[in-house]
Amino acid sequence: MGRWPEFVQIKEVGPRDGLQNEKNRVATADKISWINMLSDSGVPEIEYSSFVHPKWVPQLSDAHEVGKKIKRNPNVRYSALVPNRKGLELALEAGIDGASVFMSASETHNKKNINKSIGETYPILGEVIKDAKRAGKLVTGYVSTVFDCPYEGRIRPDDVIRVCDQLMEDGVDDLSLGDTIGTAVPSQVEALLEELLKRYPKDKLIMHFHDTRGMAIANIMTSMEYGISRFDSSIGGLGGCPYAPGASGNVATNDVLYLLNGLGIKTGIEEKKIQEAALFIQNKLGKSLPSKSLAYAVAQG
Repeated sequence: MGRWPEFVQIKEVGPRDGLQNEKNRVATADKISWINMLSDSGVPEIEYSSFVHPKWVPQLSDAHEVGKKIKRNPNVRYSALVPNRKGLELALEAGIDGASVFMSASETHNKKNINKSIGETYPILGEVIKDAKRAGKLVTGYVSTVFDCPYEGRIRPDDVIRVCDQLMEDGVDDLSLGDTIGTAVPSQVEALLEELLKRYPKDKLIMHFHDTRGMAIANIMTSMEYGISRFDSSIGGLGGCPYAPGASGNVATNDVLYLLNGLGIKTGIEEKKIQEAALFIQNKLGKSLPSKSLAYAVAQG
């Protein structure tokens, strides 16, 4: 193991993973303005929405319009979550650069989230991956509940590996490993990465931590010690999972940047612009976001 990577790549998932769990809907025009702010911050990838049926995630029912109207920065990859071929078709029309498919390492969580067993999910995602690759798009495979499940408890690394192997075989470009309920501790991260790094190059792995128990930053540091340099985060700490009771938001992009800047790790992101974008969405939602560094910035005026 090395100590720290020289550069860390952050994917901003606030517009998708953050807003999908918010009770207050954000106006389409405000979403577009917000994503444009994020595009100007130096973030290399923004997951801007989800093309699931509006019945399931009404907060993101404007995905197509948002995709059409945001101001595209040529240095930013704009990706979206797609559940099936119909969702992919709509996402391609909206101009995505990358597609994200999703499933769980937990059978029960997968059924709650997708309404299908793991075995039933594979062929559906396989078609989406094939079609997205045919269209020349990069594909990320999200694997949820890789450490703990709200229904089944501790998840075995073998169960995670089984899902990851299938997604890689189907052609995903990388894997995003989700601590969906935010309960993992560094020893769990170590145990999983010890196994996964025997099978996949470290640059194929993205870590996706939620901060329910305040362990996300510690888990990111542990991941970096294993050479992982790609992380998902959500501005202000927005988010949660509607199918994982008790899960709080993703680790805050603001707090991750504070950590990385303090360690001298480059990201290419302007921390001040991220704070401005966080304040913007905080005002639109009408509530304080959980980011510690955002709260400190507000207190300092």
